[in-house]
Amino acid sequence: MVTTGIDIGSRTIKIVSIDSVDRRIAVSRRVETTFNPLDQARKLLNGIETGRLIATGYGRKLAQENFGGESITEIQAHALGARHVFSECHAILDIGGQDTKAISLDSRGKVQKFEMNDRCAAGTGKFLEFMATSFQVPIEQFGVFALAGVEGLKINSMCTVFAEAEATSLMARGGRPEDIAFALHLSVVKRSISMLRRISTAGPIVFSGGVARNPCIVELVRREMIGGVLIPDEPDMIGALGAALYGIKNLEIPQH
Repeated sequence: MVTTGIDIGSRTIKIVSIDSVDRRIAVSRRVETTFNPLDQARKLLNGIETGRLIATGYGRKLAQENFGGESITEIQAHALGARHVFSECHAILDIGGQDTKAISLDSRGKVQKFEMNDRCAAGTGKFLEFMATSFQVPIEQFGVFALAGVEGLKINSMCTVFAEAEATSLMARGGRPEDIAFALHLSVVKRSISMLRRISTAGPIVFSGGVARNPCIVELVRREMIGGVLIPDEPDMIGALGAALYGIKNLEIPQH
C-alpha cells in the first residue's frame, strides 16, 4: 500500500508518496501554489496512486475537505520528516515562504517545544523574495548575490516596509548592493537563530524549508550554530514526507 503526504504551503504545494512496507519514496513532486491551490493540488495528484492521504500545511483543511483522508499540523509533519532523514537531530529550523518554525525534539523524536512566526513576513521566504525584487535580482540568485558582499552594514528592522526603507537609505549613502543584501540575509538569520535558541540549544539541527536552498542563509546559519547543521537534499519536501510517514505509522497495528 502507498501513503501520500501533501503539504499545501503559501508558495508551493508538495507531495511525497511512500511504500508502506519498505518506506521507499515512490513519487516526489512540487508545483507553485498560485491563487488556485485546489486546482494546483488536483494537477499534482493526477495520475498517481495516492493510497492513504495525509495533508499538512496552511491548506491542509482544504485538502482534507476535497480529497478526504486526514490532516496533521506542520509541527508534527516536520518533526516526523526531519527525524526520519536525520535520526540524530534534536531540533529543527524550518523557514518557509510565509512562516518560520523552531522545534525541539526529545531523544525519541517527540516534540518538546516549538515557536512559530506566522504573523508577518519578517524573516521568511516572502521577505527575501520581496527584497530580491527590490534589488532586481531573481530570488533563485539572491543568496549568491549576497555572498559577494562583506559584513559591516546593519539592517535593524525586520518589517518588510521599514527594511526596504533602510536598504534604500544605505544605497543612497553609497553602500554596495551586495553588502546591503548580505546585511538583509544576516538579519533574517539572527532573528531565526534567536527563535531557535529560545526553545533549544542542543544540536545538531535540521534546517528545512525552501529558504534552506539559499546559500547565503545556509552559510550564516552554519556560522551561528556550533552544534552542527544538517540539510536534507530536498529541504522543502520534509513536511510532505512527514505527513506520509504519519500515515504509515498509523497503519502499524500493535501486536496483542
